[in-house]
Amino acid sequence: MSSTPRARRLRLRLPRRVFSQVLLMQVAIAAGVAVLATGLFLAPLSAQLDDQAMRRALAIAQTTAAQPRIAEDLQTSLPSVNGPVQTAAERIRRASGAEYVVVMNTNGVRWSHKDITQIGGVVSTDPRRALAGKDVMQIDSGTLGRSARGKVPLRLHGHIVGAVSVGIKYDSVRSRLIHAIPGLFAYAGGALAVGAFAAYLLSRRVQRQTRDLAFSDISALLAEREAMLHGIREGVVALDRTGRVRLLNDEAQRLLGLDAAAIGGPLDDVLGPGRTTDVLAGRVTGTDLLTVRGQRVLVANRMPTDDGGAVATLRDRTELEQLGRELDSTHGLIDALRAQDHEHANRMHTLLGLLELEMYDDAVEFVGEVVGDHRITAEQVTEKVHDPLLAALLVGKATVAAERGVALWISDGTLLPDRLVDPRGLVTVVGNLVDNALDAVAGTSHARVEVELRVQGRTAVLRVRDTGPGIPAERRELIFTDGWSTKKPPAHGKRGIGLSLVSRFAERQGGSAEVAEASGGGAEFTVVLPEALTEADLPAEPDSGPDPGGGLVADPEEGPGAGSRTGPGPWAAPVSFPEPTAPTRAEEGSR
Repeated sequence: MSSTPRARRLRLRLPRRVFSQVLLMQVAIAAGVAVLATGLFLAPLSAQLDDQAMRRALAIAQTTAAQPRIAEDLQTSLPSVNGPVQTAAERIRRASGAEYVVVMNTNGVRWSHKDITQIGGVVSTDPRRALAGKDVMQIDSGTLGRSARGKVPLRLHGHIVGAVSVGIKYDSVRSRLIHAIPGLFAYAGGALAVGAFAAYLLSRRVQRQTRDLAFSDISALLAEREAMLHGIREGVVALDRTGRVRLLNDEAQRLLGLDAAAIGGPLDDVLGPGRTTDVLAGRVTGTDLLTVRGQRVLVANRMPTDDGGAVATLRDRTELEQLGRELDSTHGLIDALRAQDHEHANRMHTLLGLLELEMYDDAVEFVGEVVGDHRITAEQVTEKVHDPLLAALLVGKATVAAERGVALWISDGTLLPDRLVDPRGLVTVVGNLVDNALDAVAGTSHARVEVELRVQGRTAVLRVRDTGPGIPAERRELIFTDGWSTKKPPAHGKRGIGLSLVSRFAERQGGSAEVAEASGGGAEFTVVLPEALTEADLPAEPDSGPDPGGGLVADPEEGPGAGSRTGPGPWAAPVSFPEPTAPTRAEEGSR
């Protein structure tokens, strides 16, 4: 038993490529338009040709009726083949190319006709409308077949004495229509060819722009793009050639603090002026550019596109920067512990020598001085700075400063109550400014850093002075810019963030951060933080007296158990403090 294979069905499928589909659709549209235009032109053409033929017949009839001799001959002669009316009518027929010229009396009797056998007979069509004085145009059939006819009354001295009927052969009208069709089709074909060529050029352009992909591929790419853009943990911002935001994925909206309403707006209006706007707009060039947006530290990279726009990616480095700062602080604490270990070893050797020499009283006095020195360090700080976090920071910075050969001072005018609204924010500000000051003066002679914290109502005013080289006047506005730094970047990240964070923190609090030249040289940073304290128990601002100096927290040049000392200028104050070990090497400072 043999089975016959099923016949395959012929299935027409559209091509998959965008180029082919667009070309096919445009050619089909052009062909449809050409056919429709041809049909719309042919539809009234037949009626127009009929109307032209009837008007021509009417004009010949009117011209014939306008000759008074024909009307006189109609009244004075009988219908005959050689009569004057027949002779005149035939002359007009041959001259005009009409099918026939018939002159009749009021009874419809022919005085002329192309077929002489019809002379003297009654016309085959109703002449009453023409005999009534009206001009008649019509398509009708008679003894000579179908024709376009024009009938007019024939008058003599104002009285109707008959009528003139002129016919144009209808076959000539139809032949004109048939002869017009090839030319019309030629024009339509030419228009179709031009349309097809234009469609081809347009399709080639679409092919280049779509990379010769199929519609299904484009749809899949769009779906994958949406899933990728909204699934990755990097912000993506797309701009067009005019600088308008074309795309913002979810992460970019979160990092920049924007919403979907920002799409379509100019970048400068959406983000406002600042480094973030300059980086995304391409006014600042480079790779892995640091910028600060709100409380976030971002790393931006920008890539131009072929259409004149650009795509920028944003990564959140806030946590990494915090970890880096914690790492720097840890390094600082390690350095401080190393200094204390070195100092403790020296003191133990001294104590051991005193005991071996049986100088017991001197040993007891030495131990008392050492213990008292460490106790007075914290007491001097906590007496002026009541916030525990800030006090602990300054004590730690004092130890680091001593090892680096820098004298860290707390101004006598300093008095900060434990009423801070955001103590961690102020710790960040003080830590950044002190670290920068230590870096600026490290390795210089008579290196000193002074910290002053004052309270005016609910406003906290912070000043950090140093004896370093200072900041040139032309660069004082740039130092608060994201990514601007003169220091070598550390291994874990980039520089240029600390002062930017200080400035942003002050601006969020409604305050300001400025830098000026300190008296005696160096830099003086001033940060004003309005409403930094709560309203409860606001202390009065202390009178610092004529001497703006402060308490010495750490001075590497002082010996152990040094007593009080005074001196003129901002760098001297009557405070005693133990001697840290002299620095034996230059360590990298905190950021």
